[in-house]
Amino acid sequence: MQIQKSFEAKDTGTLYLVPTPIGNLEDMTFRAVNILKEVDLIAAEDTRNTQKLLNHFGIETSQISYHEHNATERAAQLVERLKKGESIAQVSDAGMPSISDPGVELVHAALEANISVVPLPGANAALTALIASGLVPQPFYFYGFLPRKKKDVQEELEALNKRQETIVFYESPHRLKQRIEEMEKVFGPDRRVVLARELTKRFEEFVRGTLAEVKEWTNSEQLRGEFVVIVEGNDAPEAQEEQDWATWPLDEHVSRVMLEQGVSSKVAIKEVAQLRGIQKRDVYAAYHQLDQ
Repeated sequence: MQIQKSFEAKDTGTLYLVPTPIGNLEDMTFRAVNILKEVDLIAAEDTRNTQKLLNHFGIETSQISYHEHNATERAAQLVERLKKGESIAQVSDAGMPSISDPGVELVHAALEANISVVPLPGANAALTALIASGLVPQPFYFYGFLPRKKKDVQEELEALNKRQETIVFYESPHRLKQRIEEMEKVFGPDRRVVLARELTKRFEEFVRGTLAEVKEWTNSEQLRGEFVVIVEGNDAPEAQEEQDWATWPLDEHVSRVMLEQGVSSKVAIKEVAQLRGIQKRDVYAAYHQLDQ
């Protein structure tokens, strides 16, 4: 067990997690600006991008790069500096560090070294979009970016389809159209969805509708900017699951029962027969690919 008293005097430095604006620079807090001025070093996802922010607020603190490609090596270096008493602020290009951005490796390394990790509140695209979405704001499930491979996306969406919470995704403009089509196939055309883009900027936009309606919108629009995609939860997951398995081939249904419940083919065949109200021998023949 570890207890952190964030502001007690200690020999080591402090790792500050500092949110940066997701668009509008006025969303930078007074405290965030002061921390960036006071620390010994800023660990930035992209030093060129962060330098623009520092210039805007007259911050002269030195930077060092910390991104997904050097996270492991750099985290060890930064922890050594923290041990020597230096304080470091970690920032990503926009929003909260560690939320679909670099940061978690450095946090883990600092905590293992018994160094205080102090988070600052601030801008976050997921929550900003969620509270204005019009969908139920809690409980919600934050997912972030879906996998790149189509097979992995299908599996993830099928698992997410059982969730009753509002689900929050991030997506890039060049993959949005495909993702909405994939969601419509798994979640159904009538599931409500909200797209939010250019949050806090001049051209901020919310698109609210069903997956079918939003799919048509993506076909007619030039998609630019990073998107937050918010999908309403499944209010009847059991009914949806029953509707889904009714369309599965018998052999696939048996295989899924075996996998999900960890039972033998004999037990799964019996359960599928009972669920579907058909003869066990028919399920057995389909699973074992026997001619009847």
